[in-house]
Amino acid sequence: MASELSSKRMRVGENGEGADGALIQTPPEGSIHGFESLHCLLEASLKPELFQEVSRILLGLNWGQPLERIHLPESAASLSTERNFDLQAFRFRAVKEELRQPRIVRVGLIQNSIALPTTAAFADQKKAIMEKIKPMIDEAGASGVNILCLQEAWMMPFAFCTREKRWCQFAEPVDGESTQFLQDLARKYNMVIVSPILERDVKHGEVLWNTAVVIGNQGNIIGIHRKNHIPRIGDFNESTYYMEGNTGHPVFETCYGKIAVNICYGRHHPLNWLAFGLNGAEIVFNPSATVGELSEPMWPIEARNAAITNSYFVGSINRVGTEIFPYPFTSGDGKPQHSDFGHFYGSSYISAPDASCTPSLSRHRDGLLVSDMDLNLCRQIKDKWGFRMTARYELYADLLSQYLKPGFTPQLITHVSAAPLLSKKGDDDLEFRREEKLGSTPPSCERKCEGCRPCAAVQVPTTTTGSGGEAAPAVAPWRTDYANYEPEGWMCKCRSSLFNP
Repeated sequence: MASELSSKRMRVGENGEGADGALIQTPPEGSIHGFESLHCLLEASLKPELFQEVSRILLGLNWGQPLERIHLPESAASLSTERNFDLQAFRFRAVKEELRQPRIVRVGLIQNSIALPTTAAFADQKKAIMEKIKPMIDEAGASGVNILCLQEAWMMPFAFCTREKRWCQFAEPVDGESTQFLQDLARKYNMVIVSPILERDVKHGEVLWNTAVVIGNQGNIIGIHRKNHIPRIGDFNESTYYMEGNTGHPVFETCYGKIAVNICYGRHHPLNWLAFGLNGAEIVFNPSATVGELSEPMWPIEARNAAITNSYFVGSINRVGTEIFPYPFTSGDGKPQHSDFGHFYGSSYISAPDASCTPSLSRHRDGLLVSDMDLNLCRQIKDKWGFRMTARYELYADLLSQYLKPGFTPQLITHVSAAPLLSKKGDDDLEFRREEKLGSTPPSCERKCEGCRPCAAVQVPTTTTGSGGEAAPAVAPWRTDYANYEPEGWMCKCRSSLFNP
């Protein structure tokens, strides 16, 4: 599905007019020259047979076949047009088994931009976001979604770039306003909802956490997970507000499957992904807030790698849009002060353990991505590849144990090798000093090779005396800084014997 903008559209002037004076549509901010995503651009630009092959390479195959699109209720398509959000739906299949029934779960991801300027009253901003995403949640429920995940800190602007403490007012208890809003919807649609919020821990000094609340399909709170890894890069000033989480790597066994939440920056840490897998996760959600300049080349890679390595599904969600803040702030990488974080590029997608993945949602619009996934695929891929069986965890457990000790010494083996053959300039320089220091005739090796000549010789370290008085090779590395080092010996070009003057 390509953007309505033609791939052959005219260049837009400052006044929004084409060269012939006719008004034309300006490509939306955050789009790829008017296209929703890279996938849409390729589909519009390539012949069908080429696009099919490119998709095979970029998106993989699900048991040898491209992902099948799901037809959602007509109401969903109508709502997506009315509310202007991207809507896509796909199916991941597993091989039919003889001893297990299919375990098909319908999963939904929602990405969205904020609804009001950041200068609006905080209560109004939160209410407007809830009103904006509720129709998408309703449509997800009407479309039969079993598990739904929202983006990181969905109930507020991602204001952690500013360092301003007034944004702490958005923080809520685990059972606060946002959770109560979603509990009603979870009960209504018999749907598990993952709700990442800014948490205020009222039982422990009212400290703040970046937390995902897992709401059960009966509206109950199953549990929480707090963000394990906090960025300290660029505008990500999150440690001004909260620190690393203290909930470990919990997996929540819902009525639909075993799920976990790896919040945002945790996707850069392979061991974080591994721990959720070791605890039995079948689906791991990665609710995020990340901008194009910093992370977009990494976005389609990391979660997909995690799905493959750990044999589970991954749902990656990123917010959308550019959020402008009233007061400029500075960056950790020396940029001049500025008022926005950058463009949150959306592009939410789902990865499967067999290396297949969905196309991403829009880079600039809100979106709902729906996917049917047969959780039997997780075990089938474990059996096929044997990653758990071949992982050799004991090797890494020992290394990590040693690494955490203050006296850790890396297992580093220094290789002292013969120096490379000299360049022509080096040959000429060495020839001059050979005649000056060592005489004009080099020694011959025992093989009496023809062509033993100065230009074939290389420098070697002098010998030293061993502990028993015997001659031993020097431990110094081979020297190549000829300008400051006098030659002390020769080696034949066949490298068979070593001679010192």
